[in-house]
Amino acid sequence: MANFNQGAQVEHQKFGLGTVMSSTDERIVIKFDDHGEKKFVTPMVIGSLKKSDRQPPAEKRASRARKPKTAAAQG
Repeated sequence: MANFNQGAQVEHQKFGLGTVMSSTDERIVIKFDDHGEKKFVTPMVIGSLKKSDRQPPAEKRASRARKPKTAAAQG
């Protein structure tokens, strides 16, 4: 069985490119670029995965909503 360590870049035939978040002999969790996080039974999904040589995507930082300035604050 192929070994997919945490952080490994993989490609799934249905969900596309993703990053292994955690992996055991029983379960694997992959965060896909376009489909979010998916949990699989490892022996059932291993045939659908192949390793990818791409660089991990940069994590997007959440933007903070700014409070609108009031007239008193501008003064």
